[in-house]
Amino acid sequence: VDLVGGAHNKTVLSSLHMESWRTEIITEIDRINQVLPNTPADEQTVAIKQWMDSVIDRMDHYKAEHHKYVKQAVTLLELALWKAKLDEKEDNSAEGRTKKAKVDVGSARRERRVICGADMVIKNVLPFLRLE
Repeated sequence: VDLVGGAHNKTVLSSLHMESWRTEIITEIDRINQVLPNTPADEQTVAIKQWMDSVIDRMDHYKAEHHKYVKQAVTLLELALWKAKLDEKEDNSAEGRTKKAKVDVGSARRERRVICGADMVIKNVLPFLRLE
C-alpha cells in the first residue's frame, strides 16, 4: 500500500467501515502478486501503473461513498436532535400551560431547531466519522 498513496491510504483502508470494502481493496492490492510473475519484464512497468491506478480509483470511490454515508448520518443526527428538542418543549409546555396562547408554530419549530444543540453535537461527532 505504501506504493499506492503512502501511509495515508493504510489509515484510510483501516478506517473503512464496510468489511466488504476493505476486503475488495485488500484483494485488489494483492492482485499485483498474481499479475507480475506472469508479466513479461518489458511490460511490468505498465502493469504496475495500471494496478496502482486501479487501487487508487477504488480507494477514491470508497472514500466518496463513505463521505455520502457520513453526510446522511449527520442529517439524521440533526433531525433526531431537533425532534428530541421539539418533544421536550412540547412536554414542558403541556405541563405548564393553563391558557391557550396563540403561537406561531412555524417560528417555534425554527427556534427549537436553532437551540437543539445539533451544531455542537455534530461538531464533536464528526471527527470520529471522518477518514484519516
